[in-house]
Amino acid sequence: MKEKEYILVSIYGKDKPGITASITKILAEHSVDLINIDQAAVHGRLTLYLLIGIEKHNLNSETVLKELLFKAKQLGLDLDFAAFDSDKVFDNQKYKYFAITCLGENVNSGAVAAISEILASKNLNIENIKKLAHKNLNCFEIIAKTEQFDIKSKELTKSLMPLNAQYNIDIAVQKETIYRKSKRLVVMDMDSTLIQVEVIDELAKLLNVGEKVSQITEKAMNGEIDFTESLRQRVALLKGLPEEKLTEVYNNIPFTKGAKRLIKVLKKLGYKTAVLSGGFDFFTSRLKEELGLDYAYSNRLEIKDGKLTGNVIGEIVTGKRKAELLISIAEELGISLDQTIAIGDGANDLKMISKAGLGIAFNAKPKVREEAGTFVSSNGLDSILYLLGISEHDMEL
Repeated sequence: MKEKEYILVSIYGKDKPGITASITKILAEHSVDLINIDQAAVHGRLTLYLLIGIEKHNLNSETVLKELLFKAKQLGLDLDFAAFDSDKVFDNQKYKYFAITCLGENVNSGAVAAISEILASKNLNIENIKKLAHKNLNCFEIIAKTEQFDIKSKELTKSLMPLNAQYNIDIAVQKETIYRKSKRLVVMDMDSTLIQVEVIDELAKLLNVGEKVSQITEKAMNGEIDFTESLRQRVALLKGLPEEKLTEVYNNIPFTKGAKRLIKVLKKLGYKTAVLSGGFDFFTSRLKEELGLDYAYSNRLEIKDGKLTGNVIGEIVTGKRKAELLISIAEELGISLDQTIAIGDGANDLKMISKAGLGIAFNAKPKVREEAGTFVSSNGLDSILYLLGISEHDMEL
């Protein structure tokens, strides 16, 4: 086997159609091995990298390099050559990769610098940075690598967490594997996640027991009281509420910003979607129909003579039950848990969040955010698409 030398060809200049074709045509004509290629155009300026392999002591190699230089000059481009260490040509398996997604209303250079410094302090080298938002820098994604395989996503998240408050941003860290962009199922909580309100609180207001119910809800969402017990206590306070009031509340439910767009894009991309709620099936079944969700699981209110009895019928959808449902749906679809996403805001969502390949605390309390690891607070629900590497342009297709 003949020994080869590896050369990194770097090309810069004004972008226009045909550049890549002209350069690679020369390589093809001389049967040069193209090992890697990377190209980006930003605001009309092109950067093109080609890693090529040429047999050592082959007189043809000098001809190839001269032709590349001449073609670059014809096209008005700058071209550089650099010898590439053969030991590093096929060394990707030596690295562990992470995807770091930064979200915010206005991500500034200070945030970029702070994130980059922390990554460097952890011996992570940035391989690629990509803007995912349209106009302003509302979201960007970093792909970084390290030779230290013992570094965990949660460890890296903890190091970056102080930047959230300092720069008013959200930072999500994921292992960059085949599963990050091959998710197939998204399950989400209903109250304060898919919709902006807690339905049970809205029902309670109609009976003038809103404050009592809200206090119990707050304790349940913070994990201060058992969810099953809290649900029974709250539903008992709804005794006597006319059934038609449920429809009245549903018709006035405000969806969370970006919720409808999230579901629309997910459906277009072939994802399966589910709402797993500790709320009530009167509402989840209607949301399922209105949004075109694939699954809906929640609790059933007992109604007699057109009024709520203050009881719940059947098995209660607890945090444990949500996790079981996530696993069950994934098995039904024939996918792994690594291909699932779970989104919620309360303590009763943590079990399903921990089971999912990507678990997200959305607009959640500090305790829930900390335990979940990945959280989104500064953007709409559709910003979760950024964590899958989907750009704003892709969302509009």
